[in-house]
Amino acid sequence: MSDQAEVIAFLSRAAEAREETHISIIFLGADTVWKLKRAVRFSYLDYSTLELRKKYCEVELVLNRRTAPDLYRCVRAITRAANGGLEFDGPGPAVDYVLEMRRFPAGALLEDLAEAGQLTPAMLRSLTDAIAAFHKAAETVPGGGAAAMRAVIEDNAANLIACQSLPQPLVARVNAASLATLAARAELLDRRVAQGKIRRCHGDLHLRNIVLWQGRPTLFDAIEFNDAFSCIDVLYDLAFLLMDLLHRGDADAAALVCNRYLDRADEADGLPLLPLFISVRASIRAHVAVAQGKGDEALAYLTLADAVLRPAAPRLLAIGGLSGTGKSTLAAALAGRFPPMPGARVLRSDVLRKTLCGVAPEVRLPASAYTPEMNTCVYAKFFTQAEAALAAGYSVILDAAFLRAEDRAAAQALAQRAGVPFTGIWLEAPESLLAARLDARLDDASDADAGIMRRQPALVTGEISWTRLDATAPLAEAKKIAPGG
Repeated sequence: MSDQAEVIAFLSRAAEAREETHISIIFLGADTVWKLKRAVRFSYLDYSTLELRKKYCEVELVLNRRTAPDLYRCVRAITRAANGGLEFDGPGPAVDYVLEMRRFPAGALLEDLAEAGQLTPAMLRSLTDAIAAFHKAAETVPGGGAAAMRAVIEDNAANLIACQSLPQPLVARVNAASLATLAARAELLDRRVAQGKIRRCHGDLHLRNIVLWQGRPTLFDAIEFNDAFSCIDVLYDLAFLLMDLLHRGDADAAALVCNRYLDRADEADGLPLLPLFISVRASIRAHVAVAQGKGDEALAYLTLADAVLRPAAPRLLAIGGLSGTGKSTLAAALAGRFPPMPGARVLRSDVLRKTLCGVAPEVRLPASAYTPEMNTCVYAKFFTQAEAALAAGYSVILDAAFLRAEDRAAAQALAQRAGVPFTGIWLEAPESLLAARLDARLDDASDADAGIMRRQPALVTGEISWTRLDATAPLAEAKKIAPGG
């Protein structure tokens, strides 16, 4: 392995500061960043030769330009100058290579925004849409499936057992639960291989590798050095972000991201895999934290890995009421309170209608999309998806107007068929408040306005037997219905 002291000194003279990890050194200039790969070799990574460092700089550039083309500029050669010193891209022989990037402002990482309490629902929706689009466009690759996941789990188990600072009964429980869940989901894992769900993903998708750039959450620093880490099931890629949010104690954000992703991507069939994927991600972070001397953090990750695999009794909650009563706000506030992690599957009729029409949730639809025939189709799909999520062990929150008695009855019948408890909530508020809310609404999946809302009472059929809540402040009462309320 080469001595990079001279290269480090050269880059340090051009930089204001630097940051170091065990595999790279980041040199920060005024508006430029140079990333030097250390001349190291591990079981999972090899940067030990000049040729390999050049190769992986070039691969990293290509992979990260998929999501952050403005940030990733080029690969620069550090060459021997005629005077014996070093220079960028000179005619002399290459001594090393660096990846040149544009520097982004301090505090722009989503990790920083999360710690400052500035990670808004709108930002999370934008982030999730970007991830879904990235996964859809990513190259399909071979590999994956149950065998690949077993190898990860077994490697985790060996590493966790070697961490004597961790409670070994907890380690044993996580390892056993992981293998049991793998056995139960092996067929689904292999089926997703055949469906093309194994893609060249990011591989390290957590808040520290996402930056708010020009107003948009932007993924960067994808793994380039080991295909086994990045050529994975798209939901395993997403699971790192979900795990990171859960570890930070933000269950609401995790539920929002999960539901938005499932709404925007054709991945609902993979829902049963999420507990395993999230747990495996947490287990990896646990033994990495031990290696870094972060014992308390390691225990927190391992505790999360255990909690996410605990079986939970699913429930069905339906929220109805006129437009503007806050059904979606209430559903989002409750979703993260339902086990298993990352929370209840929220199915919103307005979003489903947009999906069936092939547009994003916030795109307005013409009146022709609201025919009785289309309404029937929406509710049929609505209940089909709910039944599948309940069968996967997830609680479900149905968010729709439920003006017709037959739709309310269908929701209750679904719960009976699935053998799960049912709760129906009917939100009510003065017409003037609903109109004000609808007039102020921006970028929402609902196309209803005050005029539509005023016509809805005449469309309500049958007796409403669901629990009625004052929609001016429903959250305190409704939270009593959720687990832990």
